[in-house]
Amino acid sequence: MANLKEVRLRIASVNSTQQITKAMKMVSAAKLRRAQDAILQMRPYAAKLREILENLSQSLSSDGSPFTKNRAANNILIVSISSNRGLAGAFNSTIIKATSRLVQDTYGKQTKEGKVKVLAIGKKSADYFSKIPAVYAGNENNLYNALNFNNTAVIAERIMQEFAEEKWDRVILVYNQFKNAAVQILQTEQLLPIVPPASAEKSKTVSDYIFEPNKESIVNNLLPTAVKTQLYKAVLDSHASEHGARMTAMNKATDNAGELLKDLRLQYNKARQAAITNEILEIVAGAEALKG
Repeated sequence: MANLKEVRLRIASVNSTQQITKAMKMVSAAKLRRAQDAILQMRPYAAKLREILENLSQSLSSDGSPFTKNRAANNILIVSISSNRGLAGAFNSTIIKATSRLVQDTYGKQTKEGKVKVLAIGKKSADYFSKIPAVYAGNENNLYNALNFNNTAVIAERIMQEFAEEKWDRVILVYNQFKNAAVQILQTEQLLPIVPPASAEKSKTVSDYIFEPNKESIVNNLLPTAVKTQLYKAVLDSHASEHGARMTAMNKATDNAGELLKDLRLQYNKARQAAITNEILEIVAGAEALKG
């Protein structure tokens, strides 16, 4: 009977867990819809801005802007974009591992010299790298409390200011790009300095632009906007990827709980049958003893 009670308790526990994972899946699905709409609306603007940058590649490669100066990669800032919460499968661990590879392998020499820092956007990255004071540069976890372009732009402006002051020679973004609810693509891309995508090979399609008041002022205004947009897009991608990963993880957890419930119910039925059989045998044995 003790075994029967134990199995019954396990069934109740797994059933409760299954209900929780179902609820979390529904919540993540609702949040995913909003986050997906936000990134899909942002991508056409970011793509058009990238197209303009390609057509202005000659201007971008000049020394007119501090954000296009390609210095030797001595001081590195890595912006590691994770989430504030867990239960999202390998979403956060993928970001942490990719950031760690940059710190230890790609920029290993600079790390030994104390010239590599990690700025965390998301509590999970912050919790990990805060345990490594030599590379930890702080966090911007509160961004997710009010995720919008203006709040992201404040972070981008500070990074741009530090780059212009030559505190950083490279600024690298590490984040998960949203493809769909089940697929997130790890991205490692350079935020600063701005390197035109068509700098090595001129774009085949070059648009004609009329610059008013002049090319220099247009470019100087365009570059900061491009940096802010790139950072905001990365955070939106990560935000949508987080909810997609969590929804998928909760869906798998719900399915696993269902399979476990089947096994436990089978065990319960076997234990119950065994208990009934034992009781019958005891009754029969007692009756035979009375006859004797």
